[in-house]
Amino acid sequence: MITVSHSARMGAEAHDAPMSKARNLSLDRARTFLTLVVLLHHAVIPYTYFGHTDPTSWIGFDIVVLATDSFFMAMFFFLSGLFTWPGIARKAPSVFLRDRLLRLGLPFVIAAFTVIPLAYYAIALRQEPELTFAAFWWKTVTSGPWPSGPIWFVWVLLAFDLAASLLYRVSAHLVDPVNRVSLRGFKQPAVFWLLLAVVSLVAYVPALVYYGVNEWFEFGPFSVQASRVLLYFAYFFIGAGVGAANLDHGILGAEGQLPNSRWQWGIITLIPYCLMWGMIYIKREILGNPDPLPHWYDVFYGTFFVLFSASIMLAILAFFLHSKAPGPNLLDRMQADAYGMFLVHYPIALWIQYALYDYSLPAIVKAAVGFVLTVILSWGVTAGLRKIPGASHVL
Repeated sequence: MITVSHSARMGAEAHDAPMSKARNLSLDRARTFLTLVVLLHHAVIPYTYFGHTDPTSWIGFDIVVLATDSFFMAMFFFLSGLFTWPGIARKAPSVFLRDRLLRLGLPFVIAAFTVIPLAYYAIALRQEPELTFAAFWWKTVTSGPWPSGPIWFVWVLLAFDLAASLLYRVSAHLVDPVNRVSLRGFKQPAVFWLLLAVVSLVAYVPALVYYGVNEWFEFGPFSVQASRVLLYFAYFFIGAGVGAANLDHGILGAEGQLPNSRWQWGIITLIPYCLMWGMIYIKREILGNPDPLPHWYDVFYGTFFVLFSASIMLAILAFFLHSKAPGPNLLDRMQADAYGMFLVHYPIALWIQYALYDYSLPAIVKAAVGFVLTVILSWGVTAGLRKIPGASHVL
């Protein structure tokens, strides 16, 4: 009689156990929270001490931006990957492709021709006050540069979804190892953290050493940070493995150990974050901010970066998984409009900053006004757009 190994049994369970049909309130709230983090990030960037674009600045915003830039997009890809594998499994390839093109491809194209030029016109107008929008738009879409702003995430996610669809056709069991680690993470979150950290190190540090932090792959409005694209795919693929099955019995189980150890993860997160600041001090005060940076510096900074990213993601998810508030709270009310807010907020944020530029106000006041107005206006614009027939299927 052949004995089935423990690993094989876990793999079988990962495919046999049905996923919950109800929406996961904790994950919905975490995703909406991340959207607000994106809006906050773009609201405070002009007022950072290093590289600020407004006459006023505050070092506290550098603390915020270093943290947000070091985790939020990777976490977005992780959350986006969670329901990818089951979605591919229950849809024909043509249906999956159609749905992804509608949900991601169409908004990207529309935003690339409208939202993004409108956003960057605010910056161009500050440098060239007589420039008309028509002239700026034509130059953008013909000779360039044609920056993508935050919507680069949309086309990269579409590419990852298509890659996942192809990988699923190769073998539906490709994510089984990740799912098994997720199941162990129900009682031992550190095991899952170790997987995430190791994979992230392999995906990110060599690319950071080779490309540096400032290199981007660019073709028209299609752009992505060269050193981070593999990191983002790693988070996406690991998310797909976690969500493939047994979501409630894996690392994201509400009754697991992760939400019970939320404060420990919050404290752990501070260690690599402080080490990143230590490396920034070394770069600026000891090395003299050279370009390019020594390879040893990229190795150390990249290591602290991925440890922080993995730790803070688990900490945030732990707090949302622990929360038993029934709602609806603000995040619940905003949830349906969060994707649209992400798509439309950028020109709103930049034009508010343009309007505030000449006012002699403290940086904290400008950032607070910009953030609040960006949230309100982007939410209102999205709610209005979603009333257009058929728009709710896209936004």
